[in-house]
Amino acid sequence: MTTSKTNPKVDEFLSKAKKWKAEYEKLRSIVLDCELTEDFKWMHPCYTFEKKNIVLIHGFKEYCALLFQKGALLKDPHGILIQQTENVQAARQIRFTNVEEIMEMESILKAYIQEAVEVEKAGLEVNFKKHEEYSIPEEFQNKLDEMPALKTAFEALTPGRQRAYLLYFSAPKQAKTREARVEKCMQQILEGKGLND
Repeated sequence: MTTSKTNPKVDEFLSKAKKWKAEYEKLRSIVLDCELTEDFKWMHPCYTFEKKNIVLIHGFKEYCALLFQKGALLKDPHGILIQQTENVQAARQIRFTNVEEIMEMESILKAYIQEAVEVEKAGLEVNFKKHEEYSIPEEFQNKLDEMPALKTAFEALTPGRQRAYLLYFSAPKQAKTREARVEKCMQQILEGKGLND
């Protein structure tokens, strides 16, 4: 690992890490061996190839992980890539709970990183679901049918804002909760605002 490729912001991140410190350091050395550029984005170590994001190191309560930006395009011969939630379309993680796992998988991880670089070199892109492909919960559809102004306002929102509402409305299992969410957000939609605006 050559020090010229390291980023001082990642050094600071590692120095402050209370959990997963040894795991982060091992993952960092593996990724840097793959000759990627170290950066710091989204408050995490991020590794790029020709300014394109390849992989991110991050940690959670139960595990730390390598997150491949276009992991959905990798072949995954070892079946180790994990889709965080059903709504994550492109990224995939490889999760770890201790540094020994990382050490045992070093050659596999390097192969996955190299494949991710090849995906980027080839200019491959993930085909994202169109917002029209998300189902509209019945409770929201009823309101759209009842209130033409709400339908017009919803259709005027950006695709990303529409998708955020549809995912938010669809999440609860109980109809009563879905209805409550729709009611709560109607004024915001009528004002042309997104879920988090």
